[in-house]
Amino acid sequence: MPQILLIESDKLIAANMLKVLKKAGYKVNWQVDPQVALDIADTELPDIIVIDLILANHGGIEFLYEFRSYPDWQDVPIVVFSTLSVEELKQAVSGFDHLNVNAYHYKPTTTLAELIRAIERILQPTAA
Repeated sequence: MPQILLIESDKLIAANMLKVLKKAGYKVNWQVDPQVALDIADTELPDIIVIDLILANHGGIEFLYEFRSYPDWQDVPIVVFSTLSVEELKQAVSGFDHLNVNAYHYKPTTTLAELIRAIERILQPTAA
């Protein structure tokens, strides 16, 4: 069963995502704090990360930079699911492409079914 590390600070959104992702057959480890998520990834590397970029404390973009700084984590797929639009992201961060984000989904226009299809497409090549 593929393991997802979900980093989402909105408890209502996270609860809905947990329900849908578990129903789709994924093991999900939900974290609010990106620093705790880094610690968890260090002990149990996830198959994929789904992250919102707008987080309390340590932001999502900072998490991505720190996560990708570790050589062993370069190939872990990352799906961004955020209310930060692609345009806002490009203005805020130059060189975002080198963070190797596999998919970017804008929350207001993406359903959870679409998010699950994106996760399935990304994980399919590694599925046994």
